[in-house]
Order: sequence, then structure tokens, then C-alpha cells
Amino acid sequence: MPAAHQAQFRPLTDLYPQIISFAALHAAALRAQKGKRYRPAVLAFNARLEANLFQLQHELQSFTYAPGPYRQFEIRDPKRRLISAAPYRDRVVHHALCAAIVPPLEKSFIATSYANRIGLGSHKALRRFVAESARHRWVFSGDIRLYFPSIDLTILRQQLAACIACPGTLWLLDRILDNGAQHGPAFDAFPGDTLLTPLQRPRGLPIGNLTSQFLANLHLNALDHRLAALPGIGAVLRYVDDVALFANSARPLQEARALLEAELAALRLHLHPIKSQIRQTRHGACFVGFRVLPSRVRVRNHNLLKGKRRLRLLHQAVISGTIPAATARISLQSWNAHLAHGHTWRLRRRLYAGVSFACDLL
Repeated sequence: MPAAHQAQFRPLTDLYPQIISFAALHAAALRAQKGKRYRPAVLAFNARLEANLFQLQHELQSFTYAPGPYRQFEIRDPKRRLISAAPYRDRVVHHALCAAIVPPLEKSFIATSYANRIGLGSHKALRRFVAESARHRWVFSGDIRLYFPSIDLTILRQQLAACIACPGTLWLLDRILDNGAQHGPAFDAFPGDTLLTPLQRPRGLPIGNLTSQFLANLHLNALDHRLAALPGIGAVLRYVDDVALFANSARPLQEARALLEAELAALRLHLHPIKSQIRQTRHGACFVGFRVLPSRVRVRNHNLLKGKRRLRLLHQAVISGTIPAATARISLQSWNAHLAHGHTWRLRRRLYAGVSFACDLL
């Protein structure tokens, strides 16, 4: 946390009793089941809801709670990502934990950190990027390479200990972090590393955890503030591992990039060498899956290919009778709404031609 914030911020205390109270766990269960009430794991937990919550509370009170194994699967987005789904009872604990730590810690975030925050999100981040592109002549858009799998848990634990002074809460965070930690060959080497370093420094937040989403934001919070305080930087935007800096000349962005690379190296992270560039805004730049040009907002090619593949599979499933057209239409609505944030009406009209369940989405 930046020095200016450290002076005003007192580490959080006495959180654990709030997290493990029956009322907090019950409220967490209601949030965890939202949109998933009829899934087998949720139905089984809810069939003995009170008993299961009391059991969770007992394990947390006695410090015997142990998270269960993740169910892991790969998706193409369009690149391969390993998604880790925690057992439902663990998701209840994640919700209870986040309800206690997120509101007070989030107050220290910069206003333009958009990921996984109520009232924000990728589309508001895109609109702000468009507005800042119109106000500034230069932009640095960067991507942190393999962000979630690369997060160093030793450093993250130090950050958590600096802002949370509640032993029970830190114990619970340790249990969750240990359960998702990775070992083995590192993705990148850093000065001073030996062959044993990857085995000595566990890393990685499982993509899919509610806790991972918040901790990934917290991990770069101090860096956000340092970048925003640099002279000549007009705006700093971040959406998880996508970073954008704006200025009216290239020099402040070159200095900011040097600082960013040094600070990321201290966190054992790297910028993506190809996706991180300083450009004039009139030539366009990419952010949150779109390419922003002075007069148009276009979908990036890899996002478009992903959507085309999904639409083709849905169309084939409807034709074969595997799923009804109404179900396919509902499945397509979220992607259509995402595309609608760009100048994509003609594109969608072309994509949906001949797809009966998609035509009325325009």
C-alpha cells in the first residue's frame, strides 16, 4: 500500500469472529447459490443447510477447516485457460471471507481499477478508455504475462499481513492460498534465482475463485497508485492484468513503462513483450478485448474468432435438435450484449445472417 495510504490506513483487526458467525455463513451460502440453486452440489448442501453450516462453523472455530480438492477443466478464451472450481462448501467460506475483507480494503483502490467491483466492470473500463483516448495523444496499453498462475504467494502473504492484523483471518487466507498453490518449473527467471527457487516459492491463484479475483486486484494496488502519481500521466486504467496509461507525449509513458517493468519484476511478474506497446491514440490501441480507434470501437480478432466458433456450434446444435432454438438464443445473448459495446451492428448482422435464433437480437 502506498505511503500516503499507509499513514491513514490501520490494519484490519477482529475480522475472524464476523467471518465465522452463523449469520455470516448463512448469508454467504445465499450469495454462493445465486443462479446455481438447482445444481446437484448446491441441492445436496441445502438439503442439510443448517447442519452443514454448523459443521463449517465448528471447523473454522477449531482451526481444523481444510479446503477440498478443486475440479479443474480447460477452456479456450481463445487461448487455453485452466479453470479451478472449488467445492461448494468452500465457495460458501470464500463468500463469507470476502464479505468481511473486501469492503474495507477496496476503499484503498484507485477509482479506475475496474475488475470485479460492484458498479464497474469491463464495459465501463472500455468506455473510460474511449474517453481518455479522445483526451490524450499517447497511450501505453500493456498485458501482464500469465498473471494469475504467476502471482508469488510469499509476496502476496506479505501484502496481506500489512493490511490485515487478524490472526484468524490470515490463517484462513493461508489455507485457501495453500490449496491452490503451484510448484515446479517457473514461467520466468528473475535475478538471483537458483534451480530450487521455483520449489521454494509457491505461486498461482486459481482462476475461478472469488477470493482470487479480489486478491489479484489487491496485489497490484500499490503499483496502481505509484503509476497514477507519476508526472505527465493523465490517467491510469486497469482491468485485472490489462493496464492502460495515457499522456500527451511519449516521454512520460516511456518512464512509466520502465517503472512498471521494475515494479513487476519485484513482484516476480513480467509484461507481455508483444501485447505491451506505446502508441499514438490516433493509431488505435487494444483494451479489454476491443480495439479502440478515433472513430470506431472494434472487436479484437481473437475475440471474434472465439464468438464465431461458439455461434457455429450453437447453430449446429439447433439444426441437429440437440438444443432448442430458445436455449441457444439465451446462450448467445451475453456475447451479443458484449459486442454491442463496440461499433458492431454490421458485423453482427453479417454473423447472424441465416441463424434464425439470432436475427431478433439486433
